[in-house]
Amino acid sequence: MSTSSQPVFTGTSTYAADFQQVITRAVAIASFPLNQLNTTKSTLQNQASALGTLDTQFSALATAIQNLASVGGTGALTPTVSNTSVLSAQASSGVLPGNYKVHVVSTGSPTDALSDDGLPTVTDAASQSISSSSSFTLTVVTSTYTINPASNSLSALAQAINASGANVNATVVNIGSTSSPDYRLAIETTKLGNIGVQLNDGSSNLLNTLSTGAQAQYQVNGQPSTPISSDSDSVTIAPGLTVNLLAAGDATISVGQSTSQISNALSSLVTAYNAVVDELNQNHGSVGGALTGQSIIFSLEQSLRSLTNYNSGSGAIQTLADLGLTVDKTGKLNLDATQFSNAAANTSNLAAFFGSPTTSGFLQTATNLLTGIEDPTTGTLQQALNSIQSQITKEDNMINDEQNRVDQLQTTLTNQMAQADAAIAEMQQQVTYYTGLFASFTNGKSG
Repeated sequence: MSTSSQPVFTGTSTYAADFQQVITRAVAIASFPLNQLNTTKSTLQNQASALGTLDTQFSALATAIQNLASVGGTGALTPTVSNTSVLSAQASSGVLPGNYKVHVVSTGSPTDALSDDGLPTVTDAASQSISSSSSFTLTVVTSTYTINPASNSLSALAQAINASGANVNATVVNIGSTSSPDYRLAIETTKLGNIGVQLNDGSSNLLNTLSTGAQAQYQVNGQPSTPISSDSDSVTIAPGLTVNLLAAGDATISVGQSTSQISNALSSLVTAYNAVVDELNQNHGSVGGALTGQSIIFSLEQSLRSLTNYNSGSGAIQTLADLGLTVDKTGKLNLDATQFSNAAANTSNLAAFFGSPTTSGFLQTATNLLTGIEDPTTGTLQQALNSIQSQITKEDNMINDEQNRVDQLQTTLTNQMAQADAAIAEMQQQVTYYTGLFASFTNGKSG
C-alpha cells in the first residue's frame, strides 16, 4: 500500500469547507473498491490463520500415531525380566515375541595384573615411572602392541596403553600409604577369561598376574547340557535379544508389547484426534470460523472418517472398536479401558492389527493418510495454505494499485480545489475592496 503523504487542503475562501467536503466525498467513493480489497485480504488472512491452527492440530495427531508405532507396532517389542538381579535385557530389530529362560552359571571375571614389586618405586605418578625405557611392548594372548608414552611417567604409560587399542584397561593405583605412596600400574583385561597379559620394556617383563579370569557361563531354555562360555557378560541369546549377565541364578525374559505403554499411547491419540475434531467443528454453522463452507473442511473430515473406519479384514482385532476405540455421536473418539484390556490379552493380536507405519496394518493406513495431509510440500493443508498466500499476494498488489489511484485522485482534487478556492478568495477580496471604495465615495458625497 502507498505510504506517500497527501497534500492537505487549506482553503481561505468562504467556500473552503464545501471544497473540503467535495474532496472527502470523492475520495470516499473512490475508496469503495479499495475497502473491498482490504476486506477480502482480511478474510484470506483469517483463513490462513485457521489453516495454521489446523496444521498444528493435525501435526499433533501425526505425532500421536508415531508414538503409538513406537510402542504398539510389529517392531515395538519390549523385554521384561523376572529377576533383574540376575540379568538385564535389551531388544532390537528382529526379536520375536515369547519367553526365554536363562540360567546364569557364572558371570565370569577378567584377568588382573600389577607391576612387579622389584621395579623402581614411584612416589609421583606424574613425573616418575617403573622403567626408564621410552618404548614398551604389550602382549595380550598372542597380540602385541608397541607402547610409546608421551613422557617418562607412570601416568603417561597408562594413557598410552589405553590408547593402543588392546583389550585391556590400564590404571594407576597407590598400594602404599598417603604419606608414603607406592604407585603401581594396574592392568585388567576387557574380556573375560584366563587371558595372558604382559608388558616388557625391552629388557624385562614388568607385570605380575594377580588373578586369572574365567569366562561367563550360561544356558538358554536349559540348553546346551554343557553351559555356553563367553568372554563377555553381554551375550546375544536370540536374534535381536541381548542380555547382560549380572549374577548367578535364573531369570525368564518375556518379550512382547507393553500394554500399559500402548494404552497411554492410545489415550494420547484420542486426545489429539478430539482436538482436531473440535477445531474442524469451529468451521460449521451460521457463526462458523474463517473456513466455514470451504471444501478443505469436508475433505479433512472425510480423512478422519477413513481413519476411524479402518478395517484390517482379518485377525482377532479388525477394527478400532475391537480395540476399545469408538466414535460417539459428536464425532469424538473414546477409549474403553475394559475392552482394550480384553483385546490386549494377546499382544500378538495387537501387533498384527497395528502393523507397521511402512508396511502394513492400521499404522500404515494412518501414517499414509496423515502424510497426505501434513506433507510440507504436497500435503492438503500446505497446498491450501500456499493457495491462500498466493491470493493474499495478489490482493496486496491490487490494493497497492488501487491505493495509488485513490492517492492520485486526492492529489488532483486537492490541487483543483485549492486553485478554485484561491480564485474565489481573490474575487472575494476584490469585492470587499470595491465595496469599501464605493462606500467611502458615497459617504464623501453625502458630507
